[in-house]
Amino acid sequence: MNIENIEAFVYINHYGSFNKAADVLFLSQPTVTARIQSLERELDCKLFDRFGKQIHLTDKGKQFLPYAQQILQTYQKGKHQLHSKRIVPNELRIGCTVSVSNYLMPYLLTQLSERFADIKFKITTATTDELAGKLSSGELDLAFVRKLMNPAFQSYSFFEDPIRLYVYKEHPLATAGRASIRDIRHEKLIFFECGSLDWLRIHRVFESLEQPPGIVYQVDNSETAKKLVLRRAGICFLPGLCVQQEVEAGLLVPVDITETAGIALQTNLITLTGEHTEFAEALLEWGGRPSD
Repeated sequence: MNIENIEAFVYINHYGSFNKAADVLFLSQPTVTARIQSLERELDCKLFDRFGKQIHLTDKGKQFLPYAQQILQTYQKGKHQLHSKRIVPNELRIGCTVSVSNYLMPYLLTQLSERFADIKFKITTATTDELAGKLSSGELDLAFVRKLMNPAFQSYSFFEDPIRLYVYKEHPLATAGRASIRDIRHEKLIFFECGSLDWLRIHRVFESLEQPPGIVYQVDNSETAKKLVLRRAGICFLPGLCVQQEVEAGLLVPVDITETAGIALQTNLITLTGEHTEFAEALLEWGGRPSD
């Protein structure tokens, strides 16, 4: 029995879609379909039923699922055992998103260097999807990404960065420190768009207003957004980590907006299941905002 066919079966069930499973496995949809058809021939039964665009496990598929998951997990553990006998690598390849690269990695790398003095570190900055692909293909050892679900990865919750409204120190809202979404509907807004669901939640809050705030600048880089606020070009919702120094210096002021309370960017640390646990555990000890 082909392990790749079992892998496709487990992933399709996990994601509820042939297309999504194909994307995660970096395969074409016809290839994933062919793998399921091959597995069904080997098992002499149908594993999935289609209802329009939705798919569901058949009764036979439900019976086979726990065995398929166990086979895949056993294979991955066996693979890890073979790799664990290798000499400790002299280079650790770490992937991270832009925000982690800019604001957390300088702190984390110095901590890692103190504990693992004989190891060199290579940093790759990319999007979450790109990092997941590089980890799957063996180009990275571990990665810091936005919250991600993938059965091939061991995922650890690493850092939660609250998103708040920030204004320059002379702005009228700076004194109040708190406002409602209606209070900013006439403000010039800089919108930092990083493509995550957390930012979409802020957009949905705007949709509740008859007159939404005027977005005069839409940018995809937190540094650009922050510098526009410092130049008094507008106000902006930003993750706290990227403005920590400016807030401490009194140049930017956070304003709590009732309707957006609790919205935060989630950063997870991911590795291939069972691999590089020593490094992951060390990083988790220092997870969160640097203290110095």
